Amino acid sequence: MSAAKYIELPGRGVLRVSGADARGFLQGLITNDVDKLSPVLALQSAFLTPQGKYLVDFAMVELAGEILLECERARLPDFQKRLRMYKLRAKVELADASDDYRCFAVWGGDATALLGLATERGAAAKLGGGIAYVDPRLAEIGARVLLPADLGTAPLSGLGLEAGDVSAYEHLRLSLGLPDGSRDLMVDKTVLMEAGFDELNAIDWQKGCYMGQEVTARTRYRGLVKRRLVPVRLDGAAPKTGTPITEGERQVGEIRSTSGDMALAELRVDAIQAGRPLVAGDAMATPIVPDWMHLPEPAETAVSE
Repeated sequence: MSAAKYIELPGRGVLRVSGADARGFLQGLITNDVDKLSPVLALQSAFLTPQGKYLVDFAMVELAGEILLECERARLPDFQKRLRMYKLRAKVELADASDDYRCFAVWGGDATALLGLATERGAAAKLGGGIAYVDPRLAEIGARVLLPADLGTAPLSGLGLEAGDVSAYEHLRLSLGLPDGSRDLMVDKTVLMEAGFDELNAIDWQKGCYMGQEVTARTRYRGLVKRRLVPVRLDGAAPKTGTPITEGERQVGEIRSTSGDMALAELRVDAIQAGRPLVAGDAMATPIVPDWMHLPEPAETAVSE
């Protein structure tokens, strides 16, 4: 078994949500059920446009009576601004706490055991004045850790974790089909069901209303998803983000983020299922459907323009 590794994720930020109305405020806006959040359970969620399109996704933890949203740092100011529009008279404080915490990914070996975590996705526990939690989307990717910025990496190395390589983590992320914010999802365009947010534990279908709920539910129950974000194995030079993917003369998708011979690609479901050769730039692109992903039966897939 390989040793457990960690890397810092400087592209991740932290939005602190506090105040007496914090839970109720978020509950009416985001896709997961805030009532299920606890100091020992982290959640994955998203904030959408009223039309049900992606704006930002995040992990949500509870620490010292406050809710911390670990999200894409570049998207945080816009996220915070949009949330403030709905604050009205709610007793809620929204603060950018990105300088207060450093975010780390931990994976491989016995990483969860070293962090004192159960193996289930979302399992959380305090660590070094911060918090560690199994990735709420998929346990196979490992855990995240938020540590006070002034502690450095000592709490991690002290547990026997070794500094890892960013490219190795990226390759693992891509092979598992996990999107990384706006690198893989199109702001104000992507529909959550296209990116696996249902299977990846980011939508609660039993909770009350939230922003974009009607469109999200309709997409699910009517089976309207004709495209999916999937891993592809590349044989040839890695194409740039946005490179079209073709099946013969027909464009069937495009490349998103890449690492080595792996990439995420938005592909038509019928092209994934057909199994015919796909080309992206100078590379062959072979879709690899991860175990967690559920595609419709081929007979149920309608070809759409």
